[in-house]
Amino acid sequence: MTNTAENIIAPAPLDVAAIKADFPILGETVYGKPLTFLDSAASAQKPAAVIDAERDLFEHYYANIHRGVYKFSQDATEAYEQTRETVKAFINARRSRECIFVRGATEGINLVAQTWGRANLQEGDEIILSELEHHSNIVPWQMVAEEKGAKIKVIPLLDDGSVDMETYASLLSDRTKMVAVAHISNSIGTHLPVAEIIRIAHAAGAKVLIDGCQAAPHEKIDVQALDADFYAFSAHKVYGPTGIGVIYGKEELLDAMPPWQGGGDMISTVTFEKTTYNDLPHKFEAGTPNISGGIAMRHALEYVSAIGFDRIAAHEADLRDYATEQLVGSNSVRLIGTAEGKGAIISFVMESAHPHDIGTILDRQGIAVRAGHHCAQPVMDRFNIPGTVRASFGIYNDRTDVDRLIAGLKKVVDIFG
Repeated sequence: MTNTAENIIAPAPLDVAAIKADFPILGETVYGKPLTFLDSAASAQKPAAVIDAERDLFEHYYANIHRGVYKFSQDATEAYEQTRETVKAFINARRSRECIFVRGATEGINLVAQTWGRANLQEGDEIILSELEHHSNIVPWQMVAEEKGAKIKVIPLLDDGSVDMETYASLLSDRTKMVAVAHISNSIGTHLPVAEIIRIAHAAGAKVLIDGCQAAPHEKIDVQALDADFYAFSAHKVYGPTGIGVIYGKEELLDAMPPWQGGGDMISTVTFEKTTYNDLPHKFEAGTPNISGGIAMRHALEYVSAIGFDRIAAHEADLRDYATEQLVGSNSVRLIGTAEGKGAIISFVMESAHPHDIGTILDRQGIAVRAGHHCAQPVMDRFNIPGTVRASFGIYNDRTDVDRLIAGLKKVVDIFG
């Protein structure tokens, strides 16, 4: 049956009250005001299931993993490796060995830059980034480019904050070896057309790394459908713990890459004459890992998956649109980044007040937003501003949170004019 406006069934709305009840911290008050948390793009809050998973490990079966023959070690190892299977399903990787555990997306991007980059880049080769990138997807490539004599090219932004795809296509050449871009901009919320970016890059013979930090909490990720060569995300933005994340890579690429760090677990044999390395994924996981974080990450991914990404996307799009309507109607606010289909992020400036002052005034109202350049200084330079105020939404936000933000901004106007 052909889809029409009449027969498309909208996803069931989220029960935000029930979701809020799953997050203990959301019952806290700030300066006597109810907490309005609008900074999930920096780090999302944690549901009780995640908190309980870490506590359960430390109270009942903690031990180092992959090495012990006793029960606690075997139980901890099994729980930790169950997470890898969950990650495989979460991003639809072909095999779990393609999912490397790292401290977060930053370490994952550095791993690819320092291993794949050192092995494959030569003098005169080119790396393409977008003007939207977080510093963690700029600096690692600058470091390896300087070392290897490679050149970085940048996809410019259009005035609405979208990437200039026509210019992107013109930047590619037979010297392009890597294209590294965000799935969704952390600073202004632009949703990049990553499937098209990957297709064009592959046609030119280049590999592609996607920084998926801002996409993983909000939409279903399918690395096979995207045909991404590498995909990175951090657990703490997907309602999980800090200090743990994933770098996915196609198996044939990971197999060919040298290890990045040496130590325990990443080896098969060690002598003073020669060391042989372990198989994937352990080749890239030297030393004792974040065991509790790895185990708890599974519970975070299962939590959001159980809610359903179609429902999450519809709910957050409603919040984004509702907040945009309120702010567009204000003469005192200017939105930065208005591209169609953007993520659940609203970034704005007010002519009368610095972003840090705005953030401080909102904080006294119990409203947590991010103020500054958001580790994306080139974006701020593009729009000739020092920074923005960023409100970012999660599954536990509702229109009441937007209303509180708007009321808080009226207080900013009262103070600064």
